[in-house]
Amino acid sequence: QGRAVTIDDFRDRFQLVTFGFISCPDVCPTTLLEFKQVLELLGSEAKRLQPIFITVDPERDTREILREYTAAFDARILGLTGSPELVRRAADSFRIQYEKVREPGAKPDNYTMSHTAGMVLLDTRGRFLARFAYAMPASEIAQRIRAAMSVDGGR
Repeated sequence: QGRAVTIDDFRDRFQLVTFGFISCPDVCPTTLLEFKQVLELLGSEAKRLQPIFITVDPERDTREILREYTAAFDARILGLTGSPELVRRAADSFRIQYEKVREPGAKPDNYTMSHTAGMVLLDTRGRFLARFAYAMPASEIAQRIRAAMSVDGGR
């Protein structure tokens, strides 16, 4: 929405974070489908979880494009972007690696992104709880999130 987002925006909510890019052919759409499934499996408890998709391709993935892309999977998924420097800092804080990949001789705007796949779960204070591997079943992710929520006191 054109404003800075900080950890304070998600106080008292768990966060399920992934990094990717909208022209990703397989890993990212699969992950966002898993987000949708996790939210469905959590039912009413899903209101305690903020799913977040952070682009690793801020040059092409604008706010508007991200909003449309994430909403196509589930309107509750928040798509975030920023300057290349801010995206790099965010990725580094999650230990996510990414880089542009170009075929030899390709035009500058003809590239894809190589990036770490999977999801990271943060608690209600923004602290790391778990890392979920790419393609882990949504039912297992939802079960682990539900367990974390029950330990957190069921706010």
